[in-house]
Amino acid sequence: MTAILPALADALCAVGLVQQAIGSTLVRVARHPEASMPGDAPGITVLKPLHGTEPLLDIALESFFLLDYPRFQLVFGAADPDDPALALVARLQARYRQVDVATVAGPHRAGRNRKVANLIAMRSAARYDLLVISDADMHVAPDFLNGIARSLSRPEAGLATTFYTGLPANGALAARLGAMQINHGFLPGAAIARALGRQDCLGATMALRGADLDRIGGFEALLDHLADDNVLGQRIRVTGKQVVLAPALPATSVPETTFAALMRHELRWARTIRALVPFSYAGMITQFPL
Repeated sequence: MTAILPALADALCAVGLVQQAIGSTLVRVARHPEASMPGDAPGITVLKPLHGTEPLLDIALESFFLLDYPRFQLVFGAADPDDPALALVARLQARYRQVDVATVAGPHRAGRNRKVANLIAMRSAARYDLLVISDADMHVAPDFLNGIARSLSRPEAGLATTFYTGLPANGALAARLGAMQINHGFLPGAAIARALGRQDCLGATMALRGADLDRIGGFEALLDHLADDNVLGQRIRVTGKQVVLAPALPATSVPETTFAALMRHELRWARTIRALVPFSYAGMITQFPL
């Protein structure tokens, strides 16, 4: 036994190192140059659900006001009309008056998933059929929508998603470690999964046509599912269309300042993965060289 256990640990370490090397290579391959504009440049509505404020939120929201795309609309929504995030939006709207902005606030319909309840209310304000659902804390480059539109122009595409990186929102070690987990754990793992044929929908960015959304029952079909991104991807694939990867790499803020907060966040994430893909979750033991 004293010989078997070290050998097993060495084998797991080697497997983890190989996976990290492959994943890192795939991430570099997936990094695209500036996305070119699609020929027809369809109008796009970006839906940004809001709930409270956090560090770097103003910078993240401002990156969407700076998008370089011919026709787009930003729709912000919050369940509470007094949500402080709406005040940030109002200041940005006053600064960038040329941007088409709509705000939806007030009590939303009941359901297990409050984000989806917010999206249901926000969709009524959408001007364009092509919808991009983006988390509030996402930071994007000016050409972000170019890659989304080009990916959805493919006839087989029913939904476009993106990889994303972690951006520490403060100087705390907890925030840096949380960002490292995204950049050195999630990101290469997601790249390997995509290379092996998985079509996971990553909830930080989800883009689809309104007609395809209606075909699966609209946002209402996701209202009682906590893992709405996973369910949305599954239902789009059932229609015979694909979940494609768009050539964009936004960043998500990592706001945790304490190890306790970071641990709670990582545990919630781990429980979600375990509930959705229990066998893959068990296999994660091979992903950690330490």
